[in-house]
Amino acid sequence: MVLGVAIISFSAIFVRLSEASPITVAFFRTAYAVPALWLLSRAMRRSSMRTRSQRLMAFGAGFAFAGDLAAWHVAIELIGAGLATVVGSVHVVTTMLAGWLLLRQRPTSLAVLATPVVMVGVVFISGFGSADAQGEDPVLGVVFGVLTAVLYTTYVLLLRGAGTAGASPAESLLDATAGAAVGALALAPFDGGFSLAISWPSHGWLLLLALGSQVVGWLLINATLPLIEAWETSMLLVLQPAGTILWAYLIFQEVFSLSQWAGLVMVIAGVTVVTVARARAAERSRPLPGVAVQHRLE
Repeated sequence: MVLGVAIISFSAIFVRLSEASPITVAFFRTAYAVPALWLLSRAMRRSSMRTRSQRLMAFGAGFAFAGDLAAWHVAIELIGAGLATVVGSVHVVTTMLAGWLLLRQRPTSLAVLATPVVMVGVVFISGFGSADAQGEDPVLGVVFGVLTAVLYTTYVLLLRGAGTAGASPAESLLDATAGAAVGALALAPFDGGFSLAISWPSHGWLLLLALGSQVVGWLLINATLPLIEAWETSMLLVLQPAGTILWAYLIFQEVFSLSQWAGLVMVIAGVTVVTVARARAAERSRPLPGVAVQHRLE
């Protein structure tokens, strides 16, 4: 699990190093991953009872994932790899709120109290009250970061409705990734910098992003989900934005203003509280050991 989290923490770094446009990155990171995931899904196939309509719905969920990736990549351009990843982690809160409103999944009181802390933290990351905020356009970057969270919540709800729990980690990841690749192509007209031309070293970084984060990183995480407690999974996944901040500082010398540091701490602390509260509630309610938790596929 730790190795998988360490690998996906480089996702935003690979995006910046590729210097490709947002939709170009979203398309190639998923398109390059599909052949590898197809081979792995054949090797790991289970005799699940998924219907054709369920698989099509999971494929359709990939369209929301494509929009999520595109918005996140725009946020990286606007506020940097570290802050974009932190703001994107707000999906934990938006998913909790969607589950409460749409699925009648009542959140814990601790999670409800943590939500305004996260929201205030997002405001601070936007550069509120700071003239030296990190990023080309901190406010717009935060808007795209929050859009990332909303689109990811949509993806999670659609995938949940598809009933892909009986699939192997590679099978469910393949369905969503293939849908995301097609969805990225559908979004291509909205990106003036979109290009299918292969260039170096840009596509070397995109290959690392696809095979490293999209395939190896998330297969390691998905495979270990049933083997550890849910709250442990949640705590470890919070290390992703923290790791990205470290790599962004070491590689790109991203330096944040005081208010952005305050917002960053508030978001990570609030997200940690929400994820641990949700995971412990799941632990109390489940009858058997082992739990599959849906997390961000970045």
